[in-house]
Amino acid sequence: MTFHGSLVALVTPFKNGKVDEKALTRLVRRQLQAGTDGIVPAGTTGECPTLSFREHERVIEVAVEAAGGELPVVAGTGANSTEEAIRLTRFAKKAGADGALMVTPYYNKPTQEGLYRHYEAVARQVDIPIVLYNVPSRTGVSLAPETVARLSRIRSIVAIKEATGSMDQASHILSLCGITVLSGDDSLTLPLMALGAKGVISVIANVVPEDVAEMVDSFFKGNHARARELHYKMFPLCRAMFIETNPIPVKKAMGLLGLCSEELRLPLCPMREPHEKILVSAMKDYGLSLKKRSGR
Repeated sequence: MTFHGSLVALVTPFKNGKVDEKALTRLVRRQLQAGTDGIVPAGTTGECPTLSFREHERVIEVAVEAAGGELPVVAGTGANSTEEAIRLTRFAKKAGADGALMVTPYYNKPTQEGLYRHYEAVARQVDIPIVLYNVPSRTGVSLAPETVARLSRIRSIVAIKEATGSMDQASHILSLCGITVLSGDDSLTLPLMALGAKGVISVIANVVPEDVAEMVDSFFKGNHARARELHYKMFPLCRAMFIETNPIPVKKAMGLLGLCSEELRLPLCPMREPHEKILVSAMKDYGLSLKKRSGR
């Protein structure tokens, strides 16, 4: 399977410290109705570092059930332990996920050879389409374009979520191999598609899924003027959505829209009030109707 278009990096809604499965189901169905091309649960935006193994698995199960085969599910299964990544990826396949998003191992800083062997081991153990995820600002290690090209020769490694923020990095990858590149930075989706990327795994699509889907669709239909119009419309909201560590702002935005609780898990904590004001202003300027404010 190939992945393309607008895929959403889903938040994980919590309620009183537990995963809110009903809200998660609603969020998946909302994405289906909005024309989103795929959902990505239990990734960075889904606060996977603070999910227990069972919660992580349950988020994947609920997302697959809610998608009902109508929407591809690319489950976050990355870990800094190869054995843990294999375990989570096996579960995702068993649960019916269409693919696995695998972040580079974090903190232990493997070499390029170690990164290759990590992904190779998972691909060898689990027969499921794998999307590499390169976000060095969070993991402390970056997949070199040459390593990506080498990994692309493994049949089940089909795509990469490119979140380095570097156009040169994306250009280098695309010049070396035919792997599907998906933007991992909302503000760079349109420029990356101009280079040859096939879409985005988007945070902002939690908030404005229809517009992200339309921007991507417009680009591939050749309506570049409309794609640019939507890019510039969303740009201020993109900037506000990353004013603090993701997913703090998007969780706040979801709460302000009444879509789910804005509850986070430590060590993530609520937005600072000055940043919340900037986010609220950006959302109002965008034309979004806010359901409530926080109790400040």
